[in-house]
Amino acid sequence: MKVKLLTFILCFAGIFANSQTKVGTINSEFIVGLMPEAKQVLNELKIYAAKLDSTYQVKLADYNTKVTAFQKLDPNLSDNFKKVKIEEINELEQDLQKSQQNGNSLINLKRDQLMNPLYQILGEAITELAKSEGFTQILTSSGNEFAYIDEAFDITEKVMAKLGIKMPPPPKK
Repeated sequence: MKVKLLTFILCFAGIFANSQTKVGTINSEFIVGLMPEAKQVLNELKIYAAKLDSTYQVKLADYNTKVTAFQKLDPNLSDNFKKVKIEEINELEQDLQKSQQNGNSLINLKRDQLMNPLYQILGEAITELAKSEGFTQILTSSGNEFAYIDEAFDITEKVMAKLGIKMPPPPKK
């Protein structure tokens, strides 16, 4: 009877041990920032932002010209004329704000579009490494706060090695 009970307990323990999960962590933003392709993405993003900024600068110059012209108006002009000019300036100011908001949105969309291939490369490397080392879950530590992370399960350096990215030297104090 003791043998049967011991066998049952060992079988149950074996099933329980096999069903446990292995969780790892990774700092994906750190790795993506070190990828050689990231420099090209940043350069393309700077060029795109400069194009958007040049359009904004034209609108800003027009706005400044109208404000300066308004300030130089003859004080004896009618209030209705001044009111029309103020409305024009307010419309230009609103257009500038919309232009700036749209520009920021367009830059964010462009950044996401350019960074997506890098995240796909990283995702594939993570998947391969997780499968080969038996991880059931990999959590990203980038931008999230954890109460505790066991450094032994951080696969950041392993994924970097798989991608051929070298760890930068520690910053000098």
